[in-house]
Amino acid sequence: MPADPALDAAAGAAQTLVGRTEVAIERVRGYGRNSGVYRVHASDADYALKQYPPRQPDDRDRAGAEYAALRFLTGHGVMTVPRPIAVDAVDGYLLLEWIDGEPIDEPDTADIAAACHFLRAIHALRGEGDAGALPMAAEACISAAETVAQIEQRLARLAALADEPALAGFLRETLAPLFDEVSVWSKAGYAAAGFSFAAESDRAAQTLCPADFGFHNTMRRPSGELVFIDFDYFGWDDPVKLIADFLLHPGMRLSTALQQQFAAAATVIYGSDRSFGRRLALLYPLFSLRWCTILLNEFLPERWANRVAAGEAADWASAKQRQLDRAREWAHSLRTNFRRFPYGE
Repeated sequence: MPADPALDAAAGAAQTLVGRTEVAIERVRGYGRNSGVYRVHASDADYALKQYPPRQPDDRDRAGAEYAALRFLTGHGVMTVPRPIAVDAVDGYLLLEWIDGEPIDEPDTADIAAACHFLRAIHALRGEGDAGALPMAAEACISAAETVAQIEQRLARLAALADEPALAGFLRETLAPLFDEVSVWSKAGYAAAGFSFAAESDRAAQTLCPADFGFHNTMRRPSGELVFIDFDYFGWDDPVKLIADFLLHPGMRLSTALQQQFAAAATVIYGSDRSFGRRLALLYPLFSLRWCTILLNEFLPERWANRVAAGEAADWASAKQRQLDRAREWAHSLRTNFRRFPYGE
């Protein structure tokens, strides 16, 4: 068989982190699009080994962040997450408890209730003494203005790509005008409600956020218990972003009834902030537009390299066309519906 340098490097990391030289390792497909995942067989147990993309100087320490998040959660009795074993933050490896389970392709009302119970438990930990040492969540949006700024940055990165005429036309003719329209509407709504678009929310209104939270990052054990995975983006954030991202995530198939169940539970969990429901309704279309730009990440060479390292099998041209088609559909739906929040207020 041809040499596999990534597998060899992961095997070496597994030996170090497990503390044994005799381990077997196999690549696991289908778990995450931005990290490599391996199953490590040792004499005492099986483990999961996550391999994160190489860090650039200003990049988040995803391995260290996930290890700290899981240590915090399990240390405070939240056990519906993988138990962290060891971390190599320098080379970007994290060793975790192996979870025997299956992906959740068709969630039901009990799954929504379990997800909300998990969020409620995390939210209750925000006053713990060691919670303050946790970082901000990746791409935290603790002001409405920050949400707009992040969309502007994403649009600028996409617009700077050379030799992508179809993408350039979509950005110029559809997405940029829609962004302007949604931004004006959201700012007017903030002003009418007496909210500051620029002001950052204070820590009391923030939550500990398992960013990229959803059933795409959840496993069901044979017992039926849910286990929530992927915490490399975990940290402090506005719960409005957390809830909007869950409702909008294109990787989940949620019926309207399940989305309404989740949104209703969220207003109870985060209802101590009386502005939560109104801000969610006003920012929801901006987060939807932000997701439209995220769908276009396949156009970014560095993001595509991460996809390939994590096991992506499609060719790049096909992946870009698929995501551009999805973004067109997303933008059309958003333009038609953005003035009406679909889940009450």
